[in-house]
Amino acid sequence: MTDHAFLARHGLFDARAPRYTSYPSAPHFTDAVGPAVMQQWLRDIPAKSDISLYLHIPFCRRLCWFCACRTQGTKSDAPLQPYLQALMQEAAMVADLLPPDVRVTTLHLGGGTPTILPPVLIDQLFGTLRDLFAFQPDAEVSVEVDPTMLDEARLDALAKGGVTRASIGVQDFDETVQAAIGRPQSVAQTVAAVDGLRARGIAAINIDLLYGLPHQTSISLGRTLEQALALQPDRVALFGYAHVPWASKRQVMIKEADLPDGRRRLGLFDQAAARFVTDGFVPVGIDHFARPGDPLAIAATQGRLRRSFQGYTTDVAPSLVGLGASAISCLPQGYAQNAVRTADWQERVRGGKLATHKGHAFVEDDRIEAAMIESLLCGFRIAPEEFGEHRARVAAAVRRLARAWPEAVDVGGDGVLTIPDRARPMARMIAMGLDAYAVPEGRHSVAI
Repeated sequence: MTDHAFLARHGLFDARAPRYTSYPSAPHFTDAVGPAVMQQWLRDIPAKSDISLYLHIPFCRRLCWFCACRTQGTKSDAPLQPYLQALMQEAAMVADLLPPDVRVTTLHLGGGTPTILPPVLIDQLFGTLRDLFAFQPDAEVSVEVDPTMLDEARLDALAKGGVTRASIGVQDFDETVQAAIGRPQSVAQTVAAVDGLRARGIAAINIDLLYGLPHQTSISLGRTLEQALALQPDRVALFGYAHVPWASKRQVMIKEADLPDGRRRLGLFDQAAARFVTDGFVPVGIDHFARPGDPLAIAATQGRLRRSFQGYTTDVAPSLVGLGASAISCLPQGYAQNAVRTADWQERVRGGKLATHKGHAFVEDDRIEAAMIESLLCGFRIAPEEFGEHRARVAAAVRRLARAWPEAVDVGGDGVLTIPDRARPMARMIAMGLDAYAVPEGRHSVAI
């Protein structure tokens, strides 16, 4: 049972904190990283390296009000072909800058709605990528799926393209909640999507759910949980809805008065987490759950879990290359983000230039702080001895956290810091104590 009084005493229900899918987080990127810097970073990737690719498809038929991702609506397919042409041109530029023997271990199509692409464009995209890059035989190829934008021909194209994992956007099945977030999606549509994927050998299924939505109650969430579990997913991402209307203007359509407060949000999370554990899922990090045999659960158990822009991952490739408008690359040297507006990104690519418009070059402090935050959010622990020559510095950071959060962290005789179960909802708040870029008045999402 979660100790709400303990968490309230430590300010959880009023706190805001970064999600730390990157460090430093994207608001700290600057124009000091541009096309020339990114070009050199790509050229510096060593031969025979493993890399990951992320492709951003920003288009949606409908703009869901809850979403804070970089997306744009389109009623027709007219902008899709030119966007894809530019995407393939950008991929070719990147491939030319890389050593010829790099290997792709992970490919992820995100958005937006990747499944908005007609089958012929899905074929072209996968065909071009496999012509440009060498894929490992066991590469994971994943795609974000909107069940309302998926038909038999698209399913066939995804299977032909080698997709191995699909993330199904559900959020909530309750019709009242769906109406309040602008996302109608029936259980039948979702079942058809999952069945269609599995029938084509795409067996690894992730389900994305949100808690903290308008009009969401314990009763309505309970129904959604049972309907989601009936789909027999391998993984579940249970994200807290981030109400950030200053960053995502469409969220003004959601009335703040209809949102649950912090205590109710935590109650909804606890309800869902308990149900998943009862069904045999393993908790992974702060907001994921996976079947015991799933690679994500195994990585969490073995201490190999990673955190990236897509959330928790097993991907250990040292370089992630982002393609498409607003896509972010994470390379050993730093972060590089493409131009955010689609028109700006296309103009740069069509001019034969990389579309990088901002980013952040790492200094040694960034790498140490990032590793500590990742360790804290992946395993709820920081072990100074695992940081080699930096262990003294990490031990000092552990002592600072222990002084700042004497009731929320434990430090053993071996110097290892752990967050006990009752304080784990505070993990993002505690991580801010390691963040040299933290701005107390920063406009972050709520911490629970």
